[in-house]
Amino acid sequence: MQAKKRYILVIICCAFLAYCYFGGYRLKWLQTVFRLRVRRNPDTLPCYHQLHYEYVEGEASGPNDMPDDDLYASPPSYEIHYRGSTGDGSGSSTHHPTKPCRMETCFDFSKCGDKNFLVYVYPPEPLNSLGAPPPISQNYQKIISAIQESRYYTTDPERACLFVLGIDTLDRDALSEDFVRNVPSRLQRLPYWNNGRNHIIFNLYSGTWPDYNENGLGFDTGQAILAKASMSIQSHRPGFDVSIPLFHKQFPLRGGNTGFVISNNFPANKKYLLAFKGKR
Repeated sequence: MQAKKRYILVIICCAFLAYCYFGGYRLKWLQTVFRLRVRRNPDTLPCYHQLHYEYVEGEASGPNDMPDDDLYASPPSYEIHYRGSTGDGSGSSTHHPTKPCRMETCFDFSKCGDKNFLVYVYPPEPLNSLGAPPPISQNYQKIISAIQESRYYTTDPERACLFVLGIDTLDRDALSEDFVRNVPSRLQRLPYWNNGRNHIIFNLYSGTWPDYNENGLGFDTGQAILAKASMSIQSHRPGFDVSIPLFHKQFPLRGGNTGFVISNNFPANKKYLLAFKGKR
């Protein structure tokens, strides 16, 4: 009886090993065939970025219908805003969702050109009730100084093509000493805000501990261009937003001789531009 059980156990083990061997061989064969097909015609592969947004746009009907992968990320707050807003970005509710911002839909080129591309920087806000100036970090002051010392700067907002905030939005971590509060109300007081149209917002850090949500700016960017570090492909609006490197507070204001910013022919006529982006 014991010998019979041993024989049955041996037969079962041999069958299992044979199944694993031939099954694994078949999987390897299918993998090889797939690689050959991809090499011959790589365009047949679907784009994950495209599938991601197609799923978000029409197929997900509830919280339990999300794709079963770790790469899925919910749409950014500004994209949700435009899906449920009118074409002018006013934010009013409608049943006709629109696409996220693009240069042709959220930017006014009427005052822009090769010879009259001018940038206006909002003046500093007035002192508060305690007589203290508005908070501004050293890094943001460097950005403003570089713009004001360039040939593109103008003090006339009527001639400006692009508007830069006087409000420091670089660090949107509520636990940071450089965090600026009440940004939504500050934006509404800007005379040329116009829901962010033709404005550019700079940001290096977003969100706070423990999640550090990429879209946790704490305010609605509207139709403004977002120049941000560590921006993911899900959040980046192609042809509209700008991905910038993450630079340290000790980053020098100038990299050349005196007057280099004014005389420099930017952008340089080079084919490639290389930048390094760090992580905190």
